[in-house]
Amino acid sequence: MAMKSGAQAAGDAVQVALIGDLVGSRRSSSRAEVQQHLVAALAVANETTPSVQALAPTIGDEFQGVYADVGSALRASLVVRLALPAHVDYRCGIGVGTLEIVGTSEYGRTQDGPAWWAARDAIVEAKRRESGQNKLLRSWFAVSETGGGHADADLVNAFLLCRDELVSRLDARQRRLVLGVLRGTSQKELAASEDISPSAVSQSLRRAGAFAVLGATDLLGGDAGPRAARNGTGP
Repeated sequence: MAMKSGAQAAGDAVQVALIGDLVGSRRSSSRAEVQQHLVAALAVANETTPSVQALAPTIGDEFQGVYADVGSALRASLVVRLALPAHVDYRCGIGVGTLEIVGTSEYGRTQDGPAWWAARDAIVEAKRRESGQNKLLRSWFAVSETGGGHADADLVNAFLLCRDELVSRLDARQRRLVLGVLRGTSQKELAASEDISPSAVSQSLRRAGAFAVLGATDLLGGDAGPRAARNGTGP
């Protein structure tokens, strides 16, 4: 039997592709500043969430990354949104399936395959739904024909509908607090940074629905990041 090439072998593994696209960046007075915000947000996501291929900008307002499981991709997509300033938003598609490395470029490995196609379909669907009744929706999830059994698309998208609604309604402090939890910062440290009491941190997180969002992310695909700060523990 002939041996498979590295590119063919890479395509055997079911993985999770994430494609993101900034929303409304062309209306910004400084596209360069928006890109700086994006690069900084991607760095935070890469710091907090293990990946197969780290998130990185590609062309224009897009960025891409690859994850081993759905939970990691969901967490990374949340971190990016929270790490961006409130006036910069994005839309993302997450797709499950196999992928194939077909070459290299200045952006790194050039990839193709069902996981990417599903992610692209998902981001198109997110935009379509956002223009309808789901004004606050920013994310969508799709499973390709090669990703069957990896995740329940209806379940994940029900979660994303709720998550995006909650995140869209967070005020600036709540965004910082939820991001702090995702980065593994203790509630005591968050309280000090915001000059409020630890109990006020906990109350703000609960009002924001942060604990439910983080817990659901874990249940949908595995724990991909720090948990200690959720219970007020940690360094």
